[in-house]
Amino acid sequence: MYLIGLTGGIASGKSTVARRLYEHGAVHIDADELARRAVEPGTPALAAIAKEFGPDIIRHDGSLDRAKLGELVFGDPEARARLNAIVHPAVRELSSRLIAKAEREDPDAVVVYDVPLLVEASVDHPFDLVVVTSAPRRTQVKRLVEERGLDPIQAEARVDAQTDNAARLAIADVVIDTDGSVAHTMSQTDALWNRIEEERAGRSVGGRS
Repeated sequence: MYLIGLTGGIASGKSTVARRLYEHGAVHIDADELARRAVEPGTPALAAIAKEFGPDIIRHDGSLDRAKLGELVFGDPEARARLNAIVHPAVRELSSRLIAKAEREDPDAVVVYDVPLLVEASVDHPFDLVVVTSAPRRTQVKRLVEERGLDPIQAEARVDAQTDNAARLAIADVVIDTDGSVAHTMSQTDALWNRIEEERAGRSVGGRS
């Protein structure tokens, strides 16, 4: 199995890269989806969140009131750290299970673990490659305004709340520049896939020699 850690800031083109790798045949595991699953009604993580932040963050149907929780932790690093200490281990457990499942089903699989908080959550899976999508702050803000309907102040706050991009670039094996056209992002991703295929072929030959 070949495991890729894919990360990048909000609106940095990460989803485009993940989709292209999936089209090439990679197994895609989405950390955001796992984070939602980790706090579904009845989960230990949701119970721990309610205990930490109060029962008011649980809706009448038993689900997490994300908007209310967001109000509590946004702009409060200490509260966000308490929340992350609950959610991140739960997500890590789910992702480990899914990665192991992908390997059982296909020992030669290429798995892309799409994880926005790879740096913040200290994700320590044994990645063969860490790929970072990178776009300037102004581009991220512009995309959030034009594509997601945020007002400029909200967009800037969302971008600035994340880890500085330098921390991501410091751990990158490959950086995909997403400041240009979608076609340019796609071509870089295609080149990355070709590199992975060549590397895997080299491993296979080395293993038989």
